[in-house]
Amino acid sequence: MTLEFIGIDPETQQQGSPTVWVDAEQKELVFLGWKASPALKEQCEQNTAPGHATEIPENEDVIRFPTRMIPILREACDAAERAGLL
Repeated sequence: MTLEFIGIDPETQQQGSPTVWVDAEQKELVFLGWKASPALKEQCEQNTAPGHATEIPENEDVIRFPTRMIPILREACDAAERAGLL
C-alpha cells in the first residue's frame, strides 16, 4: 500500500494530529482523527440512515475532525479524482 500524504491539522502541536492520505491502490481516503466519545458514538448510532443497522460494526469506528481541515479534505477528494479513483 502506498499512501499519498495530503495534509495534517494546521494547528497540530506535534501530537494529536488529525491527518489525511489517499490510498490509490485501495481507492480509499485514509484518516487519522480523534476518537469519538461514547456519547457521540451513541448519537451516531441513533441518527443513522433509515433501514440501516444502528450499531457500529466491530471493524468501524467514529472519528472526529476539526472543521479547519475542510480544505485538506477537499484536497484529498481532488487528488483521488485526479488519480482516476472514482
